[in-house]
Amino acid sequence: MEVDIWQKIYQKNKEIATALSEKLREKEILCVNVLGSPGIGKTSCLIEIIKRLDFKSYVIEGDVEADFDTVKLQKLGINAVQIDTHGACHLDSPLIEIAVEELSPEKGILFIENIGNLICPAEFKIGEHIIVLIVSVTDGSDKPYKYPLAFQKADIIILNKCDLLPYVDFDFDFFSQGVRGNNKTAPIIKVSAKTGEGFEDIIKYLEKLC
Repeated sequence: MEVDIWQKIYQKNKEIATALSEKLREKEILCVNVLGSPGIGKTSCLIEIIKRLDFKSYVIEGDVEADFDTVKLQKLGINAVQIDTHGACHLDSPLIEIAVEELSPEKGILFIENIGNLICPAEFKIGEHIIVLIVSVTDGSDKPYKYPLAFQKADIIILNKCDLLPYVDFDFDFFSQGVRGNNKTAPIIKVSAKTGEGFEDIIKYLEKLC
């Protein structure tokens, strides 16, 4: 019975996600699901990306609690709304559907910053057209081996905090091998949200999809 209930939950989530994805496409909105662990700089990277884009940008911020990131984005003039899951480890498509109605995005790019977690968020479709996975050199080079699903589903992988490479124990070759063992095509782009370096290739990638 428990398995059957979970199957129904996954199926309903998938149905809503598919309908939402199609609706956003019709409105010429690219929906980007942003995955990553806590503290790797998801919001900081989003800010660096958005300020370089020529397209109108919107953000749905997912957190277990607290709206610090949403307030930060709003102070920068970015249209952003908050989802607090109050303990849930991921966002789902019914929550996103409600947030989209509140945000009312028009033609442009909708970024959804998922809950800081490399496990649960990778399992749920939420209406996205692409998945951006952000990881950090401070987290170590073993993440593709420990959390393969997130890397398998990523359309683009952003390696943040590369300004710290001279000071941390990060093996890029080992990391790249782990990525390619899970995902043969996703580009790996080195950036630093602190210095602003490396974001040009991300902008080119997104602009081709809009």
